[in-house]
Amino acid sequence: MSNLVQDCIFCKIIRNEISAYTVFENDDVKAFLDISQVTKGHVLIIPKKHLINFFDYSQEDAAKYLQYIPKIAQAIKASDKNIKGLNVFVNNGEIAGQVVMHSHIHLVPRYGENDGVNVPHINHAAEYTPEAYQEVANTIKQHLS
Repeated sequence: MSNLVQDCIFCKIIRNEISAYTVFENDDVKAFLDISQVTKGHVLIIPKKHLINFFDYSQEDAAKYLQYIPKIAQAIKASDKNIKGLNVFVNNGEIAGQVVMHSHIHLVPRYGENDGVNVPHINHAAEYTPEAYQEVANTIKQHLS
């Protein structure tokens, strides 16, 4: 547990100052039920290092903390025969809906089309030419190191 922040709710959960319904924990991460339970079995995975969001991650951080997603996702699916799928959400920054400024990954089990979860799919493909796609791709490539 490194770099924990005093007033961060997730850091407090890591330090066991606030209780949580933990489903998995080791030296790297803690996974627990999201109090909102978008659907039954909604779990959050948080690193035991205070990282605000993916913009703060190094490649080493990603390798260390994100490796647990499949293991926990598989356990969620195995926990209920009615689970048909799973959404994996990361709200990265306030504009993207991040409320707690400690990196966390939502694993939201899906039970069927009428489970109350509506994930919008927006298609702007008609607004792009092949050249516009290539320009966007090239701009992103320039910033990879």
